[in-house]
Amino acid sequence: MTPDELRRLVSAREIDTVVLAFCDHYGRLLGKRLDADFFVGTLSSTGDTSAGDTSAGTHVCDYLFTADMEMEPMPGYRFSGWDSGYGDVHLVPDLATLRPAAWAPGSAWVMCDVARVDTHDLVPIAPRTVLRRSIERLARHGLTAAAGSELEFFVYTNSYRDAAERGYAGLDPAGWYLEDYHLLQGARVEPFVGTARRALRDSGIAVESSKGEWGRGQHELNIAYTDVGEMADRHVLMKQAMKEIADAMGISVTFMAKPHTEEAGSSGHLHVSLWRDGRNAFVGDDGEPTELFRWFLAGWMAHVPELMLCYAPTVNSYKRYRDLSWAPTRVAWAPDNRTVAFRSVGVGEHLRIECRIPGADVNPYLAYAAAIGSGVLGIEQRLEPPPPLDGDAYTADPGASGALPATLEHAVERFRSSTVARDLLGDDVVEHYTRAAEIEVDAAHRAVTDWERHRYFERT
Repeated sequence: MTPDELRRLVSAREIDTVVLAFCDHYGRLLGKRLDADFFVGTLSSTGDTSAGDTSAGTHVCDYLFTADMEMEPMPGYRFSGWDSGYGDVHLVPDLATLRPAAWAPGSAWVMCDVARVDTHDLVPIAPRTVLRRSIERLARHGLTAAAGSELEFFVYTNSYRDAAERGYAGLDPAGWYLEDYHLLQGARVEPFVGTARRALRDSGIAVESSKGEWGRGQHELNIAYTDVGEMADRHVLMKQAMKEIADAMGISVTFMAKPHTEEAGSSGHLHVSLWRDGRNAFVGDDGEPTELFRWFLAGWMAHVPELMLCYAPTVNSYKRYRDLSWAPTRVAWAPDNRTVAFRSVGVGEHLRIECRIPGADVNPYLAYAAAIGSGVLGIEQRLEPPPPLDGDAYTADPGASGALPATLEHAVERFRSSTVARDLLGDDVVEHYTRAAEIEVDAAHRAVTDWERHRYFERT
């Protein structure tokens, strides 16, 4: 939707609300709902909303980049705190992302960059800024990236309110047997998933397919491959839309990486290819993978352990990594092998690298930034990947393929001490996201869980 199209729809009273959204450090969408007449009144006649335009957009409190999952402002951040008075940041709408929100009739959504109020510079630790810098680094090599996120999720017949009142225990999944590709089970959730597909499509987020997944009540919805920056935006908008649709239907959906001990986890596989002059740079004239493919893959693989925090950001993320679980446990690659962390898939112009490490809880801006940044290092250093793994990666020698960090604590230490992370993302980003992860670790260590009560209540 262009600004002129928005003005027309607002004048016709077809749109009355414009949602200004930005992604916080947890991957959540936050923001404000603006009266549509007010919003279009802030736009310049050209629709230019560069970070230097102080009229468009809105302000929000900068504590939002220091809040924990419960929205409590937490100490220890250099970015902001009580000592600085928790000032404002400027949400600058990126009008290229303006779209009607078919899941919320009468509204339009626009993604925002986050800028400082005084200098109008982009805030370095904002996820969209982090990805932008990796894209710029790639562009210096004359390359662009295309990407696709595969998101899995569990659907429950309980409302979100009911789930919360139950303590998120004893929920009723939408399916009651393993339903991978089952069309009958898929039909049972079609009132929800089908509605989500159509709403996303009508909101300018092209959809490819949906299917049943391996868990009970678990499904997957895939949106179309596109420019990596646009894909990150679509990734978070898809989650937001599906949660809002589920809420309106009185059901619930979760994108937790591992909501149940006994069920498969939910993945957030990332597909990436590089492009130059309108052609897939991973493919040579002979149809075979190029050296650029090898170098990028090698760099991506080499720096996974120290950038793991960008792919697996929560305590729960690491519960997914178990042998024979469909989630990878070792850093290996192979063509079309679902036991490895990196899979080469597609032929010809469709050749791409699939990273199977992230769960559905991933912050896509950080994950794509880490992927592109480490892949560019591979290109710059002309790294070569190890030989493709033949067979079952779960039974491979960990020393030969490299094991993933096993816990969030382990990932934090690798991230904090990584010179590569600091080179690719910046010291301020490393320090900020290290602190965010430390807060999650501390909260998990303090919490008394159902598992502990079941195990120790009577028998200790």
